Amino acid sequence: MIDLKNVTFSYDNKMIINNLSLNIKKGDKIGIMGESGSGKSTLLKLLAGLYRAESGTVTVDGETEPEAISRKVSVVMQSPMLLPLSIYDNITMGHKYPDSQVERVVKMARLSNWIETLPDGLNTYLGDRADELSGGQAQRIAIARAMCKDSEVLLLDEPASALDSENSKSVLEAIMDYAADKTVVHVTHQAQHLEGYTRIYSLRDGELI
Repeated sequence: MIDLKNVTFSYDNKMIINNLSLNIKKGDKIGIMGESGSGKSTLLKLLAGLYRAESGTVTVDGETEPEAISRKVSVVMQSPMLLPLSIYDNITMGHKYPDSQVERVVKMARLSNWIETLPDGLNTYLGDRADELSGGQAQRIAIARAMCKDSEVLLLDEPASALDSENSKSVLEAIMDYAADKTVVHVTHQAQHLEGYTRIYSLRDGELI
């Protein structure tokens, strides 16, 4: 499903990912830990097709070109980008999904109770309310967006970082229920968020341990 061979990447001549190789089979749940600045998010962006490796190859579900890889994965980044559109449009991103699918992911992302308090519900325009959104609400919208895309590969970058402990536990459980048959790569510095994963690595000096 995912194969990295001798992948290298650097910023401003500083090595971030150093000759890294990793094979992930379909359905594996892979956790990657590391301190801030260790390159966890960079590695995830390489897997998401957002960056191109300087050397080596990144293959995701048979694709090696970043643009093609990006179509194969769903991503939740630590700082989600919301557009000046409705909540519904921020989840569907212009795709035509069945209403039942949107309703399902809204519920799984623990958005239902909040959306029910809004006069326009899912059609609430975020351009008017962007400053009122909590980090947790923005993160849950991003999680619902990733679930709605329904890719075979789910990439998570600290998906619960903006949530309190109670909400983070329920949202992470919902993500794992949703992704039971999917391939997951989850980068975090919190070991408790990786309970039940297939393998857990530590990223140090650009290498996986």
